[in-house]
Amino acid sequence: MVLTQAQLEQFDRDGYLFFPNHFSAEEIKKLTDEVPHLYAQQRPENVREKGTNAVRTNFAAHMYSEPYARLARHPRMIKPVEQVFGESLYMHQFKINVKQAFDGDVWQWHQDYGTWLNDDEMPEPRAMNIAIFLDEVNEFNGPLMFIPGSHKLGVLDAGHDLTTTSYPLWTIDNDSITKLVGRGGIVAPKGPAGSMIMFHSCLVHASSSNLSPWNRVSVYLSLCAVSNHIRRFKRAGYIAHRDFAPITC
Repeated sequence: MVLTQAQLEQFDRDGYLFFPNHFSAEEIKKLTDEVPHLYAQQRPENVREKGTNAVRTNFAAHMYSEPYARLARHPRMIKPVEQVFGESLYMHQFKINVKQAFDGDVWQWHQDYGTWLNDDEMPEPRAMNIAIFLDEVNEFNGPLMFIPGSHKLGVLDAGHDLTTTSYPLWTIDNDSITKLVGRGGIVAPKGPAGSMIMFHSCLVHASSSNLSPWNRVSVYLSLCAVSNHIRRFKRAGYIAHRDFAPITC
Protein backbone atom coordinates (compact mmCIF):
# COMPACT_ATOMS: atom_id res chain seq x y z
CA MET A 1 0.00 0.00 0.00
CA VAL A 2 1.38 3.39 -1.05
CA LEU A 3 -0.05 6.69 0.16
CA THR A 4 -1.00 9.23 -2.49
CA GLN A 5 0.31 12.79 -2.41
CA ALA A 6 -3.16 13.94 -1.30
CA GLN A 7 -3.10 11.46 1.60
CA LEU A 8 0.37 12.57 2.64
CA GLU A 9 -0.81 16.18 2.67
CA GLN A 10 -3.91 15.28 4.68
CA PHE A 11 -1.81 13.36 7.20
CA ASP A 12 0.54 16.32 7.56
CA ARG A 13 -2.40 18.68 8.11
CA ASP A 14 -4.66 16.60 10.39
CA GLY A 15 -2.27 14.08 11.96
CA TYR A 16 -4.30 11.02 10.99
CA LEU A 17 -5.76 9.03 8.09
CA PHE A 18 -8.82 6.78 8.22
CA PHE A 19 -9.25 3.74 5.98
CA PRO A 20 -12.73 2.13 6.26
CA ASN A 21 -13.01 -1.60 5.43
CA HIS A 22 -9.23 -1.94 5.07
CA PHE A 23 -9.29 -5.62 6.08
CA SER A 24 -11.73 -8.27 4.91
CA ALA A 25 -14.25 -10.02 7.14
CA GLU A 26 -12.27 -13.25 6.76
CA GLU A 27 -9.04 -11.57 7.89
CA ILE A 28 -10.72 -9.94 10.89
CA LYS A 29 -12.33 -13.24 11.91
CA LYS A 30 -8.88 -14.87 12.16
CA LEU A 31 -7.90 -12.13 14.59
CA THR A 32 -11.10 -11.94 16.63
CA ASP A 33 -11.23 -15.71 17.09
CA GLU A 34 -7.88 -15.50 18.87
CA VAL A 35 -8.84 -12.73 21.32
CA PRO A 36 -10.80 -14.78 23.92
CA HIS A 37 -7.86 -17.20 24.19
CA LEU A 38 -5.43 -14.32 24.76
CA TYR A 39 -7.61 -12.56 27.32
CA ALA A 40 -8.25 -15.79 29.26
CA GLN A 41 -4.57 -16.22 30.06
CA GLN A 42 -3.30 -15.21 33.48
CA ARG A 43 -0.12 -13.48 32.38
CA PRO A 44 1.38 -10.04 33.05
CA GLU A 45 0.77 -8.99 29.43
CA ASN A 46 -2.95 -8.76 30.26
CA VAL A 47 -3.58 -5.47 32.11
CA ARG A 48 -7.02 -5.49 33.72
CA GLU A 49 -9.44 -2.67 34.48
CA LYS A 50 -9.22 -1.06 37.89
CA GLY A 51 -11.21 -3.10 40.42
CA THR A 52 -12.45 -5.72 37.94
CA ASN A 53 -11.18 -8.78 36.11
CA ALA A 54 -12.04 -7.29 32.70
CA VAL A 55 -9.01 -6.99 30.42
CA ARG A 56 -8.12 -3.40 29.49
CA THR A 57 -5.20 -4.14 27.19
CA ASN A 58 -3.15 -7.12 26.07
CA PHE A 59 0.51 -6.51 25.23
CA ALA A 60 2.87 -8.20 22.78
CA ALA A 61 0.50 -10.81 21.34
CA HIS A 62 2.65 -10.82 18.21
CA MET A 63 5.29 -12.62 20.32
CA TYR A 64 3.08 -15.59 21.27
CA SER A 65 0.13 -15.68 18.84
CA GLU A 66 0.55 -16.79 15.23
CA PRO A 67 -2.25 -14.65 13.70
CA TYR A 68 -0.91 -11.53 15.41
CA ALA A 69 2.68 -12.37 14.49
CA ARG A 70 1.53 -12.33 10.86
CA LEU A 71 -0.38 -9.08 11.35
CA ALA A 72 2.67 -7.39 12.88
CA ARG A 73 4.59 -7.88 9.61
CA HIS A 74 1.76 -7.02 7.22
CA PRO A 75 2.73 -4.57 4.45
CA ARG A 76 -0.69 -2.91 4.63
CA MET A 77 0.46 -1.17 7.82
CA ILE A 78 4.24 -1.22 7.56
CA LYS A 79 4.71 0.26 4.09
CA PRO A 80 2.80 3.55 4.60
CA VAL A 81 4.74 4.32 7.78
CA GLU A 82 8.04 3.49 6.07
CA GLN A 83 6.96 5.88 3.33
CA VAL A 84 6.40 8.72 5.80
CA PHE A 85 9.63 8.19 7.76
CA GLY A 86 11.81 7.16 4.83
CA GLU A 87 13.46 4.30 6.71
CA SER A 88 12.92 0.87 8.20
CA LEU A 89 10.75 0.38 11.29
CA TYR A 90 10.79 -1.67 14.45
CA MET A 91 7.85 -2.54 16.72
CA HIS A 92 8.00 -0.28 19.75
CA GLN A 93 4.72 -1.56 21.17
CA PHE A 94 1.96 -3.97 20.17
CA LYS A 95 -1.32 -4.12 22.03
CA ILE A 96 -4.93 -5.26 21.75
CA ASN A 97 -7.11 -2.76 23.60
CA VAL A 98 -10.65 -3.60 24.58
CA LYS A 99 -13.51 -1.46 25.78
CA GLN A 100 -15.55 -4.26 27.33
CA ALA A 101 -19.30 -3.73 27.08
CA PHE A 102 -20.48 -1.84 30.20
CA ASP A 103 -17.02 -2.11 31.87
CA GLY A 104 -14.56 -0.45 29.47
CA ASP A 105 -12.93 2.51 31.23
CA VAL A 106 -11.66 5.81 29.82
CA TRP A 107 -8.31 6.58 28.23
CA GLN A 108 -7.52 10.13 29.30
CA TRP A 109 -6.42 12.90 26.91
CA HIS A 110 -2.78 12.31 26.02
CA GLN A 111 -0.10 12.13 23.36
CA ASP A 112 1.52 8.74 22.95
CA TYR A 113 4.88 10.33 22.30
CA GLY A 114 4.64 12.08 25.67
CA THR A 115 4.77 8.69 27.37
CA TRP A 116 7.39 7.31 24.98
CA LEU A 117 9.60 10.33 25.63
CA ASN A 118 9.20 10.49 29.41
CA ASP A 119 9.25 6.77 30.16
CA ASP A 120 11.35 5.33 27.32
CA GLU A 121 13.57 8.23 26.19
CA MET A 122 12.54 7.94 22.56
CA PRO A 123 14.59 10.76 20.96
CA GLU A 124 12.04 12.20 18.49
CA PRO A 125 8.38 11.68 17.53
CA ARG A 126 9.41 9.52 14.58
CA ALA A 127 6.92 6.85 15.59
CA MET A 128 3.21 6.47 15.02
CA ASN A 129 0.24 4.24 15.66
CA ILE A 130 -1.80 2.03 13.41
CA ALA A 131 -5.18 1.07 14.89
CA ILE A 132 -7.29 -1.73 13.40
CA PHE A 133 -10.94 -2.18 14.38
CA LEU A 134 -11.81 -5.77 15.30
CA ASP A 135 -15.37 -4.66 16.12
CA GLU A 136 -17.63 -2.03 14.68
CA VAL A 137 -16.83 1.31 16.29
CA ASN A 138 -19.82 3.58 16.84
CA GLU A 139 -20.64 6.68 18.85
CA PHE A 140 -21.74 4.58 21.84
CA ASN A 141 -18.88 2.14 22.51
CA GLY A 142 -16.02 4.52 23.27
CA PRO A 143 -14.50 5.54 19.92
CA LEU A 144 -11.10 7.18 19.73
CA MET A 145 -11.36 10.97 19.77
CA PHE A 146 -8.69 13.11 18.06
CA ILE A 147 -7.98 16.83 18.07
CA PRO A 148 -6.99 17.42 14.41
CA GLY A 149 -3.78 19.34 13.88
CA SER A 150 -2.66 19.03 17.52
CA HIS A 151 0.40 17.04 16.42
CA LYS A 152 1.79 20.28 14.95
CA LEU A 153 2.33 21.68 18.46
CA GLY A 154 5.01 19.17 19.44
CA VAL A 155 5.26 17.71 22.93
CA LEU A 156 2.78 19.33 25.30
CA ASP A 157 3.04 19.68 29.07
CA ALA A 158 1.61 16.62 30.79
CA GLY A 159 1.28 15.15 34.26
CA HIS A 160 1.86 11.52 35.20
CA ASP A 161 -1.59 10.16 36.08
CA LEU A 162 -1.10 7.04 38.22
CA THR A 163 -4.57 6.85 39.78
CA THR A 164 -7.43 7.41 37.32
CA THR A 165 -7.19 4.01 35.62
CA SER A 166 -5.18 0.80 35.97
CA TYR A 167 -2.67 1.96 33.33
CA PRO A 168 -0.47 5.03 33.99
CA LEU A 169 -0.39 7.78 31.35
CA TRP A 170 1.19 11.18 30.87
CA THR A 171 -2.03 13.18 30.53
CA ILE A 172 -2.94 16.71 29.45
CA ASP A 173 -4.95 18.96 31.76
CA ASN A 174 -8.52 20.07 31.07
CA ASP A 175 -7.70 23.74 30.45
CA SER A 176 -5.18 22.81 27.76
CA ILE A 177 -7.65 20.44 26.13
CA THR A 178 -10.31 23.15 26.09
CA LYS A 179 -7.94 25.48 24.23
CA LEU A 180 -6.85 22.75 21.81
CA VAL A 181 -10.45 21.80 21.00
CA GLY A 182 -11.30 25.48 20.47
CA ARG A 183 -8.51 25.54 17.92
CA GLY A 184 -9.01 22.20 16.15
CA GLY A 185 -12.31 20.63 17.25
CA ILE A 186 -12.80 16.91 17.95
CA VAL A 187 -13.26 14.05 15.50
CA ALA A 188 -14.05 10.41 16.23
CA PRO A 189 -13.52 8.06 13.27
CA LYS A 190 -16.21 5.37 13.27
CA GLY A 191 -16.76 2.43 10.99
CA PRO A 192 -17.07 -1.33 10.55
CA ALA A 193 -14.69 -4.00 11.75
CA GLY A 194 -11.68 -4.08 9.45
CA SER A 195 -11.29 -0.30 9.34
CA MET A 196 -7.89 1.23 10.12
CA ILE A 197 -6.51 4.51 11.47
CA MET A 198 -2.96 5.75 11.05
CA PHE A 199 -2.12 8.57 13.47
CA HIS A 200 0.85 10.68 14.53
CA SER A 201 2.45 10.03 17.91
CA CYS A 202 1.94 13.69 18.95
CA LEU A 203 -1.76 13.76 18.00
CA VAL A 204 -3.78 14.44 21.16
CA HIS A 205 -6.41 11.75 21.67
CA ALA A 206 -8.64 10.03 24.23
CA SER A 207 -11.66 7.74 24.50
CA SER A 208 -14.61 7.70 26.85
CA SER A 209 -15.93 4.75 28.84
CA ASN A 210 -18.09 2.13 27.13
CA LEU A 211 -21.56 2.01 28.67
CA SER A 212 -23.03 0.27 25.63
CA PRO A 213 -23.73 -3.49 25.29
CA TRP A 214 -21.13 -3.75 22.48
CA ASN A 215 -17.45 -4.55 22.95
CA ARG A 216 -14.92 -2.37 21.15
CA VAL A 217 -11.69 -4.25 20.49
CA SER A 218 -8.84 -2.69 18.48
CA VAL A 219 -5.27 -3.69 17.68
CA TYR A 220 -2.51 -1.07 17.91
CA LEU A 221 0.89 -1.26 16.26
CA SER A 222 3.27 1.42 17.50
CA LEU A 223 5.88 1.60 14.75
CA CYS A 224 9.13 3.50 15.27
CA ALA A 225 11.94 4.44 12.90
CA VAL A 226 14.88 2.17 13.66
CA SER A 227 17.28 5.11 14.09
CA ASN A 228 14.89 6.56 16.69
CA HIS A 229 14.88 3.56 19.04
CA ILE A 230 14.36 4.08 22.77
CA ARG A 231 17.31 4.77 25.08
CA ARG A 232 15.78 3.90 28.48
CA PHE A 233 14.60 0.44 29.52
CA LYS A 234 12.49 1.37 32.51
CA ARG A 235 9.27 -0.36 31.47
CA ALA A 236 8.73 -4.07 31.04
CA GLY A 237 10.04 -5.47 27.76
CA TYR A 238 6.58 -6.60 26.69
CA ILE A 239 5.40 -2.94 26.94
CA ALA A 240 8.39 -1.12 25.41
CA HIS A 241 10.28 -3.54 23.19
CA ARG A 242 14.05 -3.84 23.08
CA ASP A 243 14.32 -5.61 19.71
CA PHE A 244 15.25 -2.87 17.23
CA ALA A 245 15.65 -5.18 14.23
CA PRO A 246 13.87 -3.82 11.15
CA ILE A 247 10.49 -5.40 10.42
CA THR A 248 10.51 -7.56 7.31
CA CYS A 249 7.08 -7.73 5.71
